[in-house]
Amino acid sequence: MEQLIIFIKKEFKHVFRDNKTLLMLFGLPIAQIILFGFALTNEIKNSKIVVCDYAQDISSIQITERIASSKNFEIKKTIFDKEQIEESFREGDVKLVVVFPANFHKDLNHFNTAQIQVIADASDPNTASTLTSYINNIVRGYQQELNMTSMGSIKIVPEIRMLYNPELKGSTNFVPGVMALVLLLVCVLMTSVSIVKEKEKGTMEILLVSPMNPFTVIIAKAVPYFFLSLVNLTLILLMSIYLLDMPMNGSMVLLYFVSSILILCALSLGLLISNVTETQESAMLITLMGMLLPVIMFSGFMFPLENMPVPLQVISNIVPSKWYYIIVKSIMIKGLGIMSIWKEVLILSLMTSGLLIVSLKNFNIRLQ
Repeated sequence: MEQLIIFIKKEFKHVFRDNKTLLMLFGLPIAQIILFGFALTNEIKNSKIVVCDYAQDISSIQITERIASSKNFEIKKTIFDKEQIEESFREGDVKLVVVFPANFHKDLNHFNTAQIQVIADASDPNTASTLTSYINNIVRGYQQELNMTSMGSIKIVPEIRMLYNPELKGSTNFVPGVMALVLLLVCVLMTSVSIVKEKEKGTMEILLVSPMNPFTVIIAKAVPYFFLSLVNLTLILLMSIYLLDMPMNGSMVLLYFVSSILILCALSLGLLISNVTETQESAMLITLMGMLLPVIMFSGFMFPLENMPVPLQVISNIVPSKWYYIIVKSIMIKGLGIMSIWKEVLILSLMTSGLLIVSLKNFNIRLQ
């Protein structure tokens, strides 16, 4: 028993001396519980909406106040012109517009019935359906209160209109997310593994002492994966458009240009990972754990970012796939041009440039 206890103590010491093991044992489960606990919810909170109020009467104001007091909505602004509705959706963060027609209160008093229009951004069909149901519940509650205080039977009929995706196809939300996931994950994985493979075989030393510049060797290894990723993108687009009926309302050239930026970003990340790993297994593990979870959690195609606490929303801003996902939806579904998405393209370009500089600067041209 003494020998057994001694060996058990020895193993405990090995575990507590290894920071990587401690991180895997305690850090990873805690991080997953926190992230999944905040993100995995069907409730959608703090969604930005716009109210278009032609009536500006007591009934429209009371319903607007109820919407504003709900934790599910945040009224970004109130407009009084239908021409501003399309402009509001093009800003990218507005999920829904509620339109009150003129004489809304008069129609309720004289005819005991009135309509409101609810226009939702259905490029994310699940979010659109959920938000319209929230609006219906608010309107229904207001209608019941009116009926309790009046002798008549007042009825408010919401007219639902789904913008960009009237059929509520899931592919409009699924395909851009898959594009972001595949391009980022595959490019990072292939680049990191290919360079680490040279280290394992001992051929990296030969390449680095060759007459070629070491950085030329690295770039030469990355170029094939850049073009193969473009081929991969083409296959995804063909399958999405012809098999899944995914719309392509914007510029294909702009889509390929933005995708090229993301691919360069992924190749830079792969180069950075190859600098801190010595085996293919460790490179694959870091890529899968470091890329897969952030892309799924913080891109917005599986879990609405509005649901998450502010610190997690801030963290999502450093995930390249979030910006690429917004850009792809804007181009393919909404048909927007560079003038509407230049901020997202600029952010993605700056992230790519920064990662590329850091990766090349910190890459070890001398092996231990």
